[in-house]
Amino acid sequence: MREKNPSMEFANKTALAYSAVCKPLCQELGLPQTAFDILLFLANNPTYKTASDIVEVRHIKANLVSVNVDKLVHEGLLTRCPVPNDRRKTELLCTEKAQPIIQRGRALQETFFDRLLNGIDEARLNVFYGTLEQMGRNLDEILEGEL
Repeated sequence: MREKNPSMEFANKTALAYSAVCKPLCQELGLPQTAFDILLFLANNPTYKTASDIVEVRHIKANLVSVNVDKLVHEGLLTRCPVPNDRRKTELLCTEKAQPIIQRGRALQETFFDRLLNGIDEARLNVFYGTLEQMGRNLDEILEGEL
């Protein structure tokens, strides 16, 4: 029997815990978690602006992105803006109405990561962050090799 990969188990458990933490806020806001995730993704990553960016980077199925973007636009939380010189593309922009939701989402994210790192001393955190930086560089190299 093959031994479980602790890195993959950690990633899966983190995703499950984050989803569990988000669920009550999403219910309170009346937003599906996918819509909430899309809104925060766009707010936290201003270089990504299109539905295809969401599909590509977040790996959410295109039809699910489309349905949730439509909901966010209908509720006035996102607007669609044409991209100059590309009539096929539209950018998605968070509206002023979305700002309180984005602020609450960011606070939830900050609390989640504070809880995740609870009990880890500064020296270990420094090693952890250094490890994450190196892993980020390794991932960049992998991605550059894939292109």
